[in-house]
Amino acid sequence: MTAQISPGSIDVLLFDIGRVVIDISFDQVMATWAAHAGCAATDLTTRFVVDDSFRHHETGRIDDATFFDNLRGSLGIGITDAQFLSGWNSIFTGEMPGIAQMLAAAGQRLPLYAFSNTNPAHIAHFSKEYAEVLSHFREIFLSSSIGLRKPDAEAYDHVVKAIGVPASRILFFDDSAANIEGARARGLCAVHVTSMDDVARALTELEILPRGA
Repeated sequence: MTAQISPGSIDVLLFDIGRVVIDISFDQVMATWAAHAGCAATDLTTRFVVDDSFRHHETGRIDDATFFDNLRGSLGIGITDAQFLSGWNSIFTGEMPGIAQMLAAAGQRLPLYAFSNTNPAHIAHFSKEYAEVLSHFREIFLSSSIGLRKPDAEAYDHVVKAIGVPASRILFFDDSAANIEGARARGLCAVHVTSMDDVARALTELEILPRGA
């Protein structure tokens, strides 16, 4: 962990959702789509790219149907919207180990917020399926709702302003190195989450979790 934090140095905790709160697997998405299309998952993996269509979906510029139609062309498969949706939502594989307990403990000491790059289809799914663990957050900032996505500077500025405390008093957890770099460039403290140990260590440094827990 590279963020310089100590008890009393942080007023707000801000969490990414994917691979920080809820585990995700793009391999599962590709496998589900491939099963529907009757092709190899590896074929789809090599064709899938984070392109303008993907980014526009995550910033609310295009809807699910348009995104799926664009995927038909880029992936070269003719599956239905319902089949695309079932595969797209299969990305979520469960809560990250121990995160519910850590959020419960942290929420007794500091306000918790979440900030995720995501899209309408995923929001509809995880808001229902993971309502309990997401209930720890006072507010969840979603890229397709605010029209801004990480790691763009404007996205962090929007979230910091909405939370209403200085960026330097916010500790941000994300699994993406690019998103961590973007957050630090806007003045946030940030922890690159490569495992749940990174979250636990940060909460221990803040004396939210006891040492040796």
